Amino acid sequence: MESLTLRLLPRSVPFFVLRRVAIWAMFHALCIPSSASADEAPAMSAESAPSSTWGLGVADANTQKAYKDIDRKNRVVPILFLDNRYVRVFGPRAEIKLPSLDIGAQKLEFGLLARYENDGYKSGDAPILAGMADRKGGFWLGGKATWQNDIVDVSAEVLADASGHSKSQRATLELERTMHFGPQFMVTPRLSTTWLSSKYVDYYYGVRSSEAQADRPEYSGKATGIAEIGVRTIYRFHESHSLFMDISATSLAKEIKNSPLVDRSIENRVLVGYMYRFQ
Repeated sequence: MESLTLRLLPRSVPFFVLRRVAIWAMFHALCIPSSASADEAPAMSAESAPSSTWGLGVADANTQKAYKDIDRKNRVVPILFLDNRYVRVFGPRAEIKLPSLDIGAQKLEFGLLARYENDGYKSGDAPILAGMADRKGGFWLGGKATWQNDIVDVSAEVLADASGHSKSQRATLELERTMHFGPQFMVTPRLSTTWLSSKYVDYYYGVRSSEAQADRPEYSGKATGIAEIGVRTIYRFHESHSLFMDISATSLAKEIKNSPLVDRSIENRVLVGYMYRFQ
């Protein structure tokens, strides 16, 4: 490893609160993968909790993007965690919880999402990007549904870029299963596929006519899908203290691999972090 990296909403909780929390994460440029969430992290379930549970932490995030000759990026980032009956926040991701539906031992959960994705780049990040206009990360809004059952949890989410940078959309289907090894240790492998709109691919991997040059021809992106496999682990060594790690690899489709900016077919990310939960 190259680095130490790894329901109905009451009127008293207006939307602008959620937006401010998400923007807080954006300004801190958190690059934590959305899959590395605190959904089953060191916390009791929201419905059993008498009040909000919250915590603070820090993480070391290490990412290898697919752009030609781009170096691995390593960032130490702060983390805010908040969970109660109505809202959940973890790093750059915030969710308003909508009414859930119990079906025997199974459960359907719904939520409204807001999150920041640091997908962009600067022209100085790699030689191939020299002379390119900077691409900015996006502030995304949408919804999520999760089917919890005894075999595997299935979730689906649809998001749109509310920041207006890429003016794109994305949709993700994910399967995951959490395995408990005693009261302290959890392992959650996952598999997901994400559809990216043509505007997303064009914004982040396309080359505009004004940016084209001999070794970087003009390129227009098309809608495509990517697949991710990953695993996260959580170790609670104390009621208030926990360590977590998330490792993932993303396979890129040809619509991205064919970009003159790209020379890899796989991106990978590692997140290692510590969380303190206030009692």
